[in-house]
Amino acid sequence: MRVRLDYGRTGLEVELPDTVGLRTLNYRPAEPLSDPKSALRQVLSQPTGAPPLAELARGRTDACILICDITRPVPNELILTPVLETLEQAGIPRDKILILVATGLHRPNLGDELVEMLGRWIVDQYRIENHFGERKDEHTYLGDSPRGVPIWIDSRYVRADLKIATGLIEPHLMAGFSGGRKLICPGIAAIETIRAWHSPAFLEHPRADSGILEGNPVHEENTWIGRRAGCDFIVNVVIDAQRRALKFVAGDMERAFLEGCEFVRPLVTATVSEPVDIVVTTSAGYPLDTTFYQSVKGMTAALPIVKQGGTVILAASMTEGIGSSAFQSLFEQHESPAAFVERILSDPDYFVMDQWQLEKMAAVSRRAKIKVVSEGLPAETLNRLFVKACPTVEAAIAESLQEYGPDATIAVIPKGPYVVAEVSAA
Repeated sequence: MRVRLDYGRTGLEVELPDTVGLRTLNYRPAEPLSDPKSALRQVLSQPTGAPPLAELARGRTDACILICDITRPVPNELILTPVLETLEQAGIPRDKILILVATGLHRPNLGDELVEMLGRWIVDQYRIENHFGERKDEHTYLGDSPRGVPIWIDSRYVRADLKIATGLIEPHLMAGFSGGRKLICPGIAAIETIRAWHSPAFLEHPRADSGILEGNPVHEENTWIGRRAGCDFIVNVVIDAQRRALKFVAGDMERAFLEGCEFVRPLVTATVSEPVDIVVTTSAGYPLDTTFYQSVKGMTAALPIVKQGGTVILAASMTEGIGSSAFQSLFEQHESPAAFVERILSDPDYFVMDQWQLEKMAAVSRRAKIKVVSEGLPAETLNRLFVKACPTVEAAIAESLQEYGPDATIAVIPKGPYVVAEVSAA
């Protein structure tokens, strides 16, 4: 059977064995909005749990609008165009509107990337700046949370008279779903905040997982931080497999976000009847699979449905390499994922930026072997990253079938972390 995997900008066609045990996990069909511009304007004027945006903006002196960085395929131009028009019509001067890229601890987005993200007109007409999480002096301290997380938030946002967050609601490997509060924490939080919020005390919790909000301490904590920082209005979108808008939600940071999550959850949840021997997954293609660091999300997508002792096969382009130098150093400092986890659990003072992604990868490696297919990194490099490099998906499957036998069960998740894979209760 031929299957197209989300891989880089072009996708990857792979030939899979026609076995009885083959299952493909995809989005459920949903009709895209026939007129997304009108649908968006409607939620701006009739939001959930908040006054209309035009009413909120009236009398405000300035505004800060948070947007996702390049790693999220948000239709920013579509969203921002009516938002910016509304703010200016309400009396906020254009030069008093700041679009702030919520990078978290990712690299800044500049030049052509901003044009790709926002469109030429917005880039030319508005002030756009990046958040830098390692510059503590550019943040304001807002106290500690009840769980003891120090709250340092970008001062440009804290000082803004009108605070708006945009974004995409999709499954997230730690926080349950992206969007809403996540543009504030980690989006514009300092490393001191992210370090505590991404510590083992949060990430090792069994409910800190994709598709889970209730009882998830990662979600609960950044929601609390978002409330503390303040957010007057959010505008979030749900997109389909072709990245077409399915639904917009707007208004209160929590109520509108939860409305979006309830809409998207059944669309992105796919099940198998029992755990499988082999899972073929991706990191959802560009822009999410540009580094090994980001591609860990594809590995974790397979975790709920792979058998203990099974194999996860990841296809990701990794055109920008491994990730930050700090993340790369983790593979040099530790002989295995297990050794890394032992260290962070036994030494609370140990910290390396981006370590949380290796912590999530370690959870996968405790259950299954990890094989990686990528044109972006040579095999010798991949093999140093606690995975096994394979030249093609077909070769990785053939190798695994030799181990598990011709009757091995296989599941394929073409969109990787954008799907919440589960074993059905029945």
